[in-house]
Amino acid sequence: MAKITLGLAGAVGHDPAAAIFRDGELVAAVEEERLIRRRHANGESPYLAARYCLQAADVRGTDVDQVAIPYAPINLFNKARWHYAYRHWYAPDRAIDSVLNGNRRYRRYRHELEEFLDKLHIPRSVEIIPVQHQLAHASSALLLENLPDKTPVFSIDSKGEYSTIYLGYYENRKFTRIKEFYNPDSLSGMYAALTDYLGFEILDGEFKVMGIAPFGDPNKYDLSSLARLRGRRFKVNNRLISTVGLRRYKAKSKGHYFSKKLVDLLGPRRVGNLTDDPYVHYAAAIQKLYEDLAVQMLETFLGEHIAETGRLAFAGTGSMNIRLNRRLAAMPAVKKLIVSPACADSGTAIGAAAYAIRSQGIDIVPVDNLFLGPRYTRRQCERACKDHREKPVYELLENPHERAAELIAAGEVIAWYRDRMEFGSRALGNRSILADASKEDVVNKINKQVKFRESWRPYSASILADSVGESGSAFSEEFPEFRDQTMCVSTLASEKFKHGFPSVIHIDGTVRSQLVTEEHCADFYTLLREFKEKTGRGVIVNTALNRPGEAMACTPEDALNVFLGTDLNYLILGDYLVTKREETDDW
Repeated sequence: MAKITLGLAGAVGHDPAAAIFRDGELVAAVEEERLIRRRHANGESPYLAARYCLQAADVRGTDVDQVAIPYAPINLFNKARWHYAYRHWYAPDRAIDSVLNGNRRYRRYRHELEEFLDKLHIPRSVEIIPVQHQLAHASSALLLENLPDKTPVFSIDSKGEYSTIYLGYYENRKFTRIKEFYNPDSLSGMYAALTDYLGFEILDGEFKVMGIAPFGDPNKYDLSSLARLRGRRFKVNNRLISTVGLRRYKAKSKGHYFSKKLVDLLGPRRVGNLTDDPYVHYAAAIQKLYEDLAVQMLETFLGEHIAETGRLAFAGTGSMNIRLNRRLAAMPAVKKLIVSPACADSGTAIGAAAYAIRSQGIDIVPVDNLFLGPRYTRRQCERACKDHREKPVYELLENPHERAAELIAAGEVIAWYRDRMEFGSRALGNRSILADASKEDVVNKINKQVKFRESWRPYSASILADSVGESGSAFSEEFPEFRDQTMCVSTLASEKFKHGFPSVIHIDGTVRSQLVTEEHCADFYTLLREFKEKTGRGVIVNTALNRPGEAMACTPEDALNVFLGTDLNYLILGDYLVTKREETDDW
């Protein structure tokens, strides 16, 4: 019989998710936030996610052979606990607790896990396999293809148990650690602290800091006092950032991830426009420092291994920074950069399960795509329209791809909902808002109708694989061999591409794009092919099907709520075209 492995995420308190494998094949995965409709699902367990995965795999809780979790106990004699205690000497309660009671969160999580398994009718006798958080992240980056014998691995994450940065390599189903850094010495923590200082919420605001960075001058203000790498030692200045206890800067009874000394050094925490001096330049400076330190680490600890293999797998929430990914892809020794779009903490559900399976000598079947979530039938889409309180107008389409292409070509911004939901933070073509990338006003149109984003934040492009050369490739100038199918890296666009598709070009001339192939994304490929036949262009704007602050739409009802709660005019819901009922003056 096949071995059933359930992977769970959420042990660190946010982004719970579940994934299920049958032997080495990933069958299903979904984030809890999509099912409960609350971003990051803080404080929740992945109950609905796990229940969906069991249903998708057509198994019962009693059929599960093992449960992999991305959180592990850390031995008292492991230097991670002592490093944390030493670096937090100014908060003795935290330091002593780290040494004497460092696994308290793990014990609490295991206790909660027992109750969680009971709800799913998974016997408490099931084998529980704890996987260290960084290794779960690292493992998640190695899913998309068959890898040669050796692949260098770099993982940046705020923290799991204690580890914040992992450098090593994967070979013969095993990870070999070369260097690891521990909390509070964290690159992600450094970036998060400045995100907090610049007035944004951590977990979501980092994208805004990254997006505004090209508008500033990274050399106008020196932020090198925040962190440094000297030789083989990396250290964050926790007099300024990543502080705990009484050192934290407090405003309106809320503690921040930096100290008052940082405010004394840089000035008041931002309350005005992010594009103002000095804040826009601080954003540019922290992005540059983040990139510089990451590259230094790679050159110091993995340089010879990258030169030997020509490859690098990058994982963890730090790899969501597409500008850093571009910098890594441009390193002379890196011929192939591997970044999984399942790089948020939700992806550790997949990574922990994959790690456990590999450790047992079972090969993982490469994942062709990340369309791993729920799928809804035509009847369910029709029922959602019939039952919705706003009674939208809907009609069955003979060819939804052709109709969608017509609407986009006519200048419409449309909602697009088809087939299985994608896993990860990127909209890859099944839960999307789409528009013609050649129209200069499309960004303002999307913002006005649904997203309400800052005007300087760019949208992504989906590019038909067959038209890359014709459209003036977004990939050709920097990385001739690079083909990103998951929107994980920004690249410098060619002049022809910039001129033809201005709505997806950022201020620095880069674009974040998805190469759409028939092999990996057949349904979305069909739409792009229809669009190209009508317009001669194989490029469209693609952003997630949600409203500000919401999780990506999962069910047909979710898609209808997004559509009817915005100024969009058209929704393709499975095989149906949905429009809004005309308003009347009747009471």
